[in-house]
Amino acid sequence: MKEVFNLIVEKLEQKPIEEREVELVERKGLGHPDYIADSIAEAVSRELCIEYERRFGRILHHNLDKVLVVGGRSWRRFGAGEVLQPIYILVAGRATSQVRVNGKDVEMPLGPIVLRAVRNWIKRNFRFLDPDKHVIVDYKIGRGSVDLITVFDKGGGVPLANDTSLGVAFAPLSETERLVLETEKLLNSREFKKELPQVGEDVKVMGLRVGNRIKLTIAAAIIAPLTKNLGEYIGIKEEIKERILDLASKLTEREVEVEVNTADDLNDREGKGVYLVVTGTSAENGDDGMTGRGNRANGLITPLRPMSLEATAGKNPVNHVGKIYNVIASKIASRIAEEIEGVREVYVKMLSQIGKPIDEPTMVSVSILPEGSTSFNDIRYECEVIVKDELRSITNITRSILASEVSLF
Repeated sequence: MKEVFNLIVEKLEQKPIEEREVELVERKGLGHPDYIADSIAEAVSRELCIEYERRFGRILHHNLDKVLVVGGRSWRRFGAGEVLQPIYILVAGRATSQVRVNGKDVEMPLGPIVLRAVRNWIKRNFRFLDPDKHVIVDYKIGRGSVDLITVFDKGGGVPLANDTSLGVAFAPLSETERLVLETEKLLNSREFKKELPQVGEDVKVMGLRVGNRIKLTIAAAIIAPLTKNLGEYIGIKEEIKERILDLASKLTEREVEVEVNTADDLNDREGKGVYLVVTGTSAENGDDGMTGRGNRANGLITPLRPMSLEATAGKNPVNHVGKIYNVIASKIASRIAEEIEGVREVYVKMLSQIGKPIDEPTMVSVSILPEGSTSFNDIRYECEVIVKDELRSITNITRSILASEVSLF
């Protein structure tokens, strides 16, 4: 690794997020169609990585970050429901499908790998979505371009960036951000599902803070066959609300308001006008999803903070900086916030240049909002140490991603 000349640590002069009048935060949960698209893109990439290493001893070029989830059709009533038209999932992108070994061309079975990865992910994460009955899986995968494959193969010890792209991160999370993140995790935890199995996997949380009041709007799919009537449905909504308010009391002293499934028509006793599903996801009845429209690498959508529009899911974990730099930026931001005294907020932006080693970014920008009278020169020096340390070990990020040790969405 060469010295990072384009490393700039600057002091911010702005209000911290906690002191601004308005804050908006969103998280799309496990069963949301956009989250499904991200997860499937990543599941297929990981399965492909495993097969590449098993067959050829290394991960080969691929980018499968164009997954589309097309909603199906279903009918739901209290106590019953059925999927009438399956969800359609299309996995698209590029991958190395032919490898020359000892003078012979070896074909990769891309189709079976895609199908296995998608079905296994669904089985691991859904209780009522049957990948054989409720889902059609298709794929359109072409070979990677010659130029990019060449770039991928030339890397040697340190891979060469296969794109000119940005990574963006910040730390620490605000109270509102942590509350939104932990709310979805609570509702989709195994413990919660055991206690309230009627709550499906499709959970979306929108957080709005105005001054010292936080309002959470929850969209939680409720499993129709497990919910007998309108009274039970209303009781489930109340239980969700109470559990979230209890969680909120542990995370913030601000006033918190929770509303669940606000579009419900509670005069409809059959269940046609409330948020019922059969499989756990709204994708069964017309809701669509696409890779990159969901959460950023920290698990949130935060329009009042700097964000990258780059999809991390499905990109190869070796040299696609659209994935790697977002993960590394998150690690750098977290370390700075946790390890350096006097840092109130930190924002990290990293820029790559195609064809250059990934440990030599074109620019690393670290913006610090310091506390009180802390010496900024000391903060600057410690920031530089952390950035250089993370860049020295950047090739380790591939294993961390494959082992699911870092957040991607």
